[in-house]
Amino acid sequence: MDAWRDIFAGLQQSLFEAVVLPITFAMGQGNLLEKAYEGTGWLVVGLLQIAVMLVVIGPMQKWWPAESQKDAQAIRIDVLYTLIHRLGLFKLGMFFTFDYVFEQGWGTLRSLGWPTFHLDAIWPGVTDVAWVSFVLYLVVFDFVNYWIHRAQHQSNFWWSLHALHHSQRQMSMWTDNRNHLLDDILTSLILSLVAVIIGVGPGQFVALVALSQLSENFQHANVRIWFGRIGERLWVSPRFHRRHHSIGIGHEFQRSGRVVLGGCNFGVLLPWWDMLFGTADFQVRFDPTGVRDQVEQGRDYGRGYWAQQWQGLLRLVGKA
Repeated sequence: MDAWRDIFAGLQQSLFEAVVLPITFAMGQGNLLEKAYEGTGWLVVGLLQIAVMLVVIGPMQKWWPAESQKDAQAIRIDVLYTLIHRLGLFKLGMFFTFDYVFEQGWGTLRSLGWPTFHLDAIWPGVTDVAWVSFVLYLVVFDFVNYWIHRAQHQSNFWWSLHALHHSQRQMSMWTDNRNHLLDDILTSLILSLVAVIIGVGPGQFVALVALSQLSENFQHANVRIWFGRIGERLWVSPRFHRRHHSIGIGHEFQRSGRVVLGGCNFGVLLPWWDMLFGTADFQVRFDPTGVRDQVEQGRDYGRGYWAQQWQGLLRLVGKA
């Protein structure tokens, strides 16, 4: 663990000194050097993730595809979403808007005596071990993510935004970041709040997000892969998550003879919560993906990046 941490720190320092530092001074933002260094860490993570996607997951899509993909433009738009997020542009926008307000508000609470809490200190001697602490935080974050994901599917307001993610008919390893900006902002703020409340350290938070994102890239990949009867119940596989994206099945419940918003397989990393709360579907199938009204009624979800963002806003106000 220490060796990997040293390698990451070296990459972060080198990129910061060679690229980010000169840009920061050129923009007259020398007062933000600490934040710029932190942002460089996220940039390193993103570059490493993209490298793994291209070197490891990409070949899998060619060797074991779940379907033949013919809409290259749809996939190119997903690549754009991924680059915006993994190269730090989304985080940069958050820093100059919501993050500043968030930090100011939290600082005010601290000054008023809000107590400091660290979840990994609840079991001294055990949770002091780095990997135990990391696993504990991972499980807690995944539990929160499960309920965020269910809310995205069962709230008319949130689904009007999140439906964009599910409108991709050509799922690939690039699809994970295909989200409406408002959807991403809401999710990011909730997870940041949870991280502060339970005392996740900055380094742990980066590692948690990095692992989650890379796993989600694999889950969305166009691969005919599942983990077997036992493995499917330990970690979310591409098969398990593709079922969540299946037309209709992944977005609807049958309740009292009518169809309502819902779905199955909401777990982000762990299928445990779906098993516990009755939303798991372990059928070994690789169905077509998309949203029912898109497929059956021709509803427009947009072709380009800005068209997709605009259509999301129109759905939000009931105009599309």
